[in-house]
Amino acid sequence: MSSNSGIQIPSRLPLLLTHEGVLLPGSTMRISVETARNMHLVKNRLLKGTSLKSTIIGVIPNTRDPEYDTEDLPTLHRTPETKFIGTAGLAVQVVGSNWPKPHYTLLITGLCRFRVAQLLKEGPFPVAEVEQLDKLEQYTSPDEMSEAAGPDGELGELSQRFYQAAVQLVGMLDMSVPVVAKLRRLLDSLPRETLPDVLASMIHTSNKEKLQVLDAVSLEERFKKTLPLLTRQIEGLKLLQKTRKPRLDDDKRVKAFACFPAITVRERGVLPGRQFSLDEEGDDEDGDDTAVLERKVKGANMPEPALRVCLKELKRLKKMPQSMPEYALTRNYLDLMVELPWSKSTTDCLDIHAARVLLDSDHYAMEKLKRRVLEYLAVRQLKSTLKGPILCFVGPPGVGKTSVGRSIARTLGREFHRIALGGVCDQSDIRGHRRTYVGSMPGRIINGLKTVGVNNPVFLLDEVDKLGKSLQGDPASALLEVLDPEQNHSFTDHYLNVAFDLSQVLFIATANSTATIPPALLDRMEVLQVQGYTQEEKVEIAHRHLIPHQLEQHGLTPQQLQIPQDTTQDIISKYTREAGVRSLERKIGAICRAVAVKVAEGHNVTKSEAAPAERSLTRPEPREGGRGAPPDMPIVIDHIALKDILGPHVFEMEVSERLTLPGVAVGLAWTPLGGEIMFVEASRMEGEGQLTLTGQLGDVMKESAHLAMSWLRSNAKTYQLTNLVGGSDPLEGTDIHLHFPAGAVTKDGPSAGVTMVTVLASLFSGRLVRSDVAMTGEITLRGLVLPVGGIKDKVLAAHRAGVKCVIIPKRNEKDLEEIPANVRKELDFVTASNLDEVLNAAFDGGFPGMSNPLTLPHIVSKL
Repeated sequence: MSSNSGIQIPSRLPLLLTHEGVLLPGSTMRISVETARNMHLVKNRLLKGTSLKSTIIGVIPNTRDPEYDTEDLPTLHRTPETKFIGTAGLAVQVVGSNWPKPHYTLLITGLCRFRVAQLLKEGPFPVAEVEQLDKLEQYTSPDEMSEAAGPDGELGELSQRFYQAAVQLVGMLDMSVPVVAKLRRLLDSLPRETLPDVLASMIHTSNKEKLQVLDAVSLEERFKKTLPLLTRQIEGLKLLQKTRKPRLDDDKRVKAFACFPAITVRERGVLPGRQFSLDEEGDDEDGDDTAVLERKVKGANMPEPALRVCLKELKRLKKMPQSMPEYALTRNYLDLMVELPWSKSTTDCLDIHAARVLLDSDHYAMEKLKRRVLEYLAVRQLKSTLKGPILCFVGPPGVGKTSVGRSIARTLGREFHRIALGGVCDQSDIRGHRRTYVGSMPGRIINGLKTVGVNNPVFLLDEVDKLGKSLQGDPASALLEVLDPEQNHSFTDHYLNVAFDLSQVLFIATANSTATIPPALLDRMEVLQVQGYTQEEKVEIAHRHLIPHQLEQHGLTPQQLQIPQDTTQDIISKYTREAGVRSLERKIGAICRAVAVKVAEGHNVTKSEAAPAERSLTRPEPREGGRGAPPDMPIVIDHIALKDILGPHVFEMEVSERLTLPGVAVGLAWTPLGGEIMFVEASRMEGEGQLTLTGQLGDVMKESAHLAMSWLRSNAKTYQLTNLVGGSDPLEGTDIHLHFPAGAVTKDGPSAGVTMVTVLASLFSGRLVRSDVAMTGEITLRGLVLPVGGIKDKVLAAHRAGVKCVIIPKRNEKDLEEIPANVRKELDFVTASNLDEVLNAAFDGGFPGMSNPLTLPHIVSKL
């Protein structure tokens, strides 16, 4: 062969120092790059290089001396007597990762041997001048190789013996295996000079033995080093065949991996390195497991598209060795597909009477929610293929939105699953991760279906108004497909990548407010308002549900503790002020704990012997004949015991006390926690006509204050309002300060407009606002009163605070129908269409300047 047919490597090569093994010419090896020098080599040479030569590097194994580190290897080259031999390799693939720490993985194919002649530089990565030892010939046939080596001589004899041993080794394998047959053909096509390196990289050898083959520069010495290794492998295979009796179907087959972990072929041209792996046949357990999985896939009754995907993945799984990372991913995917309830469902209980009884026993009040569930059951009786409704319960905390969802599942006889969405800011939580990512998993919807095991459960999407948004996407947008009846019959999770039918799932979302729910998502749900409870409803709920539950939780019985209704009313009015019943349940729990201490201590003190604090835990008098309850049982909680256990009253009826001076009025506000009363105060002092607003007010509320001030100034003569010096302009020489107490709480909204007008009118006229009146409504610059929201919550808050008269906009009169009848009987409602009517109702005897009877407010009394 002519010398100009040889291919030369660059004379200067960057050195990759590795301790993971020995790369031989003609073989391919994956090398992990973690050290600083090697990381610089990858970043500055391989990733930035554009030519083929930039991907050729020198690989030097760190197996000669385990005492030094790869970082110190270049220092060792400085001694002239040290002659390091490495392998010039072509970087075929570079893969980077940041987990668990930054590193690269290189796929390198060995080209030829080289010797380090001189170390040129050490940083940021070592570069050396090298001397090529092997010739990189273009494709040479075995016959040409034999002619070049000569038929006679020791080299030709060694080459022939080595070839015969390789053929004998391959012949001991089952030729029906495609990879083994290809290996047999490669032995006839590969040049004989490449056989030692190729076979030494495939058979089981130690790194020390491979290093000896690498150091064998002479071809004759290389054959001598490799032939014993090949003979040892043949003898071991013969022994394995004698000691093991293969099964009938595998009597001609031996596991190929016992001889060849990997087969690497050098093909024609400059680019060698196509790697072949002999697949390891699965053992009995793996084969049985795959067969069981296949039966499960075919018996899962999944739709045709999903079945095709599963069978395709199963076919790939059978051809895949278990050591591959993708094997576990594919297996987990198939297990999930089998476990999903494609066709499993529960039968709905369609007995409306039984459903009504169950709902009434679980929850008191909530008539609108119960009626909606019964309507769904009635329609299901008439149409069995009805799609599941998508409901959204909106109301303050503690009113039972979550628990009523669980009761609906019990009523229908369905499985129940709760998904907490508060704080979720990744759309993958809803739609899952794509399987290309490490640690990918399905979304919460699919995972919930796997948990319940049926395709028609009741899903409770809790706190849907508290979804977040981040760089990982918008989960509220991902819910659009889930909660759309026209789309969720083909919901596609990113992990499954096949459609799943969610149309039979009954979705129930809960929220404290609709303000933070995106309009597109809110449009897909049927919103049902869940208002707060009245005092009478809370008493009933406490004695039906809360007290029995707390007694059970604390190991007490009704024979040991009794809480009369009067005591419960005191707890509600003096220790809690909320729309729901959570604080009420906590107070009852505190009472149970105090009684549990007495019961555990065996406290037995009679009324006459008890100290004042102890006398509060009382018992009923014995019946005639001396027979009664046990000496100190049951313990009855009265108002003295209540104060002893819970401490002083937290809330007092302070409305009348706060309205003792002009410039104070009671407004009504709505919060996500329910309705609240709000005291608005105003004062004036000499100044330059400035209006000061305090109390963490929003922009809308500030604008309402300026509207109120402008309207009063324009009507000052009509209402006989004066300033401090007696002028007709209330702001002339006067500064006004308007304050909303509870300054730490942010406040906003237009509904405090009528309250501000009333406060300022009281301040300028010097008259007191009625102490039993609360009001709400938006105002305009012309004095009109516009409707506002949250009327029921606001009226219930006024009722809790002991207010007797409530002023609301005329156009909100229709909202009074939602207020319980017992509350309407105890309150007087004034519906006003303009500010004249508001002021006339807010002051005793009306307000000056209101002589026109048409301006008198319309009073809806004792509805």
